[in-house]
Amino acid sequence: MENTKLKTLAGLREGLPLLRGLVPGYKIVFTNGCFDILHAGHIKNLTQAKKLGSILVVGLNSDSGVRRLKGAERPINGEQERAYVLSALECVDFICFFDTDLSTELIDAVRPDVYVKGGDYKAHELIEGRQVREMGGEVVIIPRFGGYSTTSIAEKI
Repeated sequence: MENTKLKTLAGLREGLPLLRGLVPGYKIVFTNGCFDILHAGHIKNLTQAKKLGSILVVGLNSDSGVRRLKGAERPINGEQERAYVLSALECVDFICFFDTDLSTELIDAVRPDVYVKGGDYKAHELIEGRQVREMGGEVVIIPRFGGYSTTSIAEKI
């Protein structure tokens, strides 16, 4: 499964400034998450995020990162499979794995104009949001859509 949307941290650090320099008004949008079982809530957030800028970069928690956040039974789908499913979405331009609990190193590389999270977060509580604002970017919280969550889907299964 070759995935042309999957980039390394170094690749983003090198390539994004070139894109930004070529197109005046170019806006980079960044979001991150586990995206373990992709559901309608994820799709809504990602499509809304894409509308806020020129390209959407998704930081994807590594398998070990998901285990730290969600427990030993997760992820349900491995990181390569999760990246492959995300890459099939037209709204997603680039994907990069990160293995830390916070996406601060990835944000430093991407330098997003807009940082997007879903409605279960509060902008003032996000450490990454503070980092983005210090870089001159903005934080956007997209309202929660329905009652979708990977955890509730996994429990139903």
